[in-house]
Amino acid sequence: MKIAIIGGSGFVGTRLIATLLDTSPEIDILNIDKQNSSRYAEITRIANVLDVDSLTAQLKGADVVVLLAAEHKDNVTPISLYYDVNVQGMKNTLAAMEKNGVGRIVFTSSVAVYGLNKENPSETLAADPFNDYGHSKWQAEQVLQEWYKTHSEWNINILRPTVIFGEGNRGNVYNLLHQIASGKFMMIGKGDNKKSMSYVGNVVAFIHFLIQHKIEGYNVYNYVDKPDFATNDLVYHTGDVLGKHIPTLHLPYWLGMLGGYGFDLLGKIIGKKLTVSSVRVKKFCAVTQFDSTKVMASGFVTPFTIEDGLRRTLKAEFGK
Repeated sequence: MKIAIIGGSGFVGTRLIATLLDTSPEIDILNIDKQNSSRYAEITRIANVLDVDSLTAQLKGADVVVLLAAEHKDNVTPISLYYDVNVQGMKNTLAAMEKNGVGRIVFTSSVAVYGLNKENPSETLAADPFNDYGHSKWQAEQVLQEWYKTHSEWNINILRPTVIFGEGNRGNVYNLLHQIASGKFMMIGKGDNKKSMSYVGNVVAFIHFLIQHKIEGYNVYNYVDKPDFATNDLVYHTGDVLGKHIPTLHLPYWLGMLGGYGFDLLGKIIGKKLTVSSVRVKKFCAVTQFDSTKVMASGFVTPFTIEDGLRRTLKAEFGK
């Protein structure tokens, strides 16, 4: 089997390649990315999802495509990049696959398609994205839905992970854990809002599971590692793993949002992207719990507990 990973030079892709090489050495792996891989340069070919001709050339001989490439940060500019990469990139990938006779795809979408403060949404809940990233991911899924209507022989697996964390990641969870571990953490709100998270080791294991076992039909899965932690729980576990007392200052939500809007204005004035914004405050304080019943019923067994993943991450990043 030849697996082509589009966008595999990043955090999740690098871990996925490592997992595939460790568990299935007989698999032929190709990484297609606009940037070279710092770890797997020998199996990486440079191509962009916006260039359908280069994708078509690289996908020759592939059996399965794993589409990871995405614009996903909170502060992408211009906003049109979300739609160029996430939506047009999907269209280009499907066109390149069809030209090469490749009929299996695993696509990493996002729970952002549900929007904020939904009550434990399952895969059947109607989409209601609140930002351009969520809208673009949902539009990419809609492209797949329409494609499947005329390509029912294809195997399409869509994975909607919640926020992913792990060793080496420098995303929102890392930033939060870094603030907590430093002792300079400021809690906005009561800290009892629960957040679903996903450890990268489990996410890539589930992608491998989909490739191996979900070989027919059109399937959509939320991916969440349970139990869900409240922000207060993250503070406790961080202190416990690192063996330190972590004081926290609580600010009311309205004051935190006011500060976020202030940073929005400051960023516009000085023309820089700041680490604090109203969007990030809103996301920090939101309840982001998602239903994982479908994954748990699929036969997949997680190689790590959420506590294991958090402990491994904290020790790797802050345990010195």
